[in-house]
Amino acid sequence: MATTSPPTVEREQWSGQLGFLLSAIGSAIGLGNIWRFPGVAYENGGGAFLIPYLVALLTAGVPILLLDYSLGHRFRGSAPTVFHRLGRRFEPLGWFQVAIAFVIATYYTVIIVWAIRYAFFSVSLAWGDDPAGFFIGDFLQDAGATVSTDVVGGIFWPLLAVWVVTLVILALGVARGIERANKVFLPLLVVLFLILVVRAVLLDGALEGLNAFFTPNWAALGDPGVWIAAYSQIFFSLSIAFGIMLTYSSYLRRRSNLTPVAYVAAFANSSFEILAGIGVFATLGFMAAQQGIGVGELEGLTGVSLSFITFPQVISMMPGGPLFGVLFFLSLTLAGFTSLISIMQVVSAAFQEKFGLTRVQVSLAIGGVCAVVSLALYSTTSSLAMLDTVDKYTNEVGVVASAILMCVVAGLGVRKLPELQAHLNAISTARVGTWWRVLVGVVVPIALVYMLITTIVSLFQEPYGGYPWSFVNTVGWGVLALMVVAAVVYTVVRWRRPVDDFTPDPLPGFAADAARLGGSTNREATR
Repeated sequence: MATTSPPTVEREQWSGQLGFLLSAIGSAIGLGNIWRFPGVAYENGGGAFLIPYLVALLTAGVPILLLDYSLGHRFRGSAPTVFHRLGRRFEPLGWFQVAIAFVIATYYTVIIVWAIRYAFFSVSLAWGDDPAGFFIGDFLQDAGATVSTDVVGGIFWPLLAVWVVTLVILALGVARGIERANKVFLPLLVVLFLILVVRAVLLDGALEGLNAFFTPNWAALGDPGVWIAAYSQIFFSLSIAFGIMLTYSSYLRRRSNLTPVAYVAAFANSSFEILAGIGVFATLGFMAAQQGIGVGELEGLTGVSLSFITFPQVISMMPGGPLFGVLFFLSLTLAGFTSLISIMQVVSAAFQEKFGLTRVQVSLAIGGVCAVVSLALYSTTSSLAMLDTVDKYTNEVGVVASAILMCVVAGLGVRKLPELQAHLNAISTARVGTWWRVLVGVVVPIALVYMLITTIVSLFQEPYGGYPWSFVNTVGWGVLALMVVAAVVYTVVRWRRPVDDFTPDPLPGFAADAARLGGSTNREATR
């Protein structure tokens, strides 16, 4: 009896290069740009930090971004598909990246909910004279480092609503859902944030804040920790090495100008970070002036504390504070949401391709599971410590390990860097030189291994955040162990769509170049 092959599903595409570019920038500009970069820069040399930051952007950020783009575009698939096509034994790395995206999505959503609720709180300055007590006690009802099943209604229902909106956008597809959302939200975010920054620099004391931010501490450049901080910031803010850009680029048309887009996306992301630094420190300068102290004496200059404790305090002090607060938290919401849909697309694409599901089926089934996990863990009174710990271990161990493995697989495992370089150069107006292969194959993995070892040593020396060892070991290392298990389990499941029936586009003239360079010369790439 004749057998029939599963139907081939036509791959979705962006409507054009602009849609992809806006979505890529929207993904890169996230919460970390607003609440992480200003504090990291200030604590690591101020204006002098911009030097290692720029070096890290050019030597790690852009090269890994190009690696993501080239892998996704050349091998046309989600992370598991791409790594399976590189070699079946590498598929677990693809699923590990999917697991990272799944975990990040579960807690990223609740931060967006906090921002939405605080946009409304800003109208009446609901936090009163004690923003810290309001955030920790009244709003989160924080139970500390434990695992609680007590649900906070004020977080649960908005969190459910955010998940519904997110999954509807995913179900609408790449062009009709993700691209349209970014075309609306990203320009709106930029406009709102520009208004914020202009207002901030006109505040009394803003100049002192900007002086504190930009005044260089040149001695800091001799501190290895400053350089690690710069590489960490670039690495975490560009949404690289856990499947997002790889998946996004796979929806580009075959003839797409990849390399210039990577430069534009990377520098747009960094420009927004510096803009955020100006806005945040101008505002902090005002706060310090009102209290009669120096900016350096302020506390809570980064992360959750900056956004939900320090900024509400500033908003209460300034003229027109409620409007400023609404704009700030709306900006935070938009920045988080454009990143969230890109993170969930990594999960959606992987399950569509491996299990032969439609977008709607994945949104309902897999997205539904993600939403349930998110609601169960992060709408409770233990959400703050849980989020803090999971974020630390996922980003600083999981994502960094994923990036190292990507470089090793592409550079040594399958020796595809010459082919990927040829692919980038064949379709782009800007050429990528040998420097890219040296950075991706040697410099970046060495730098990241050093960064990873430093992080792991510190995590074993003392419990992260002062939490109990039992908590950080269970939650932090536990979530990483679950990612590894998930990667292995999903790899052994049979593909429901023909993943091996694929031939990369030919690269005329690549065989001779590859032979000269000592790289891969597979027949599919050259014929």
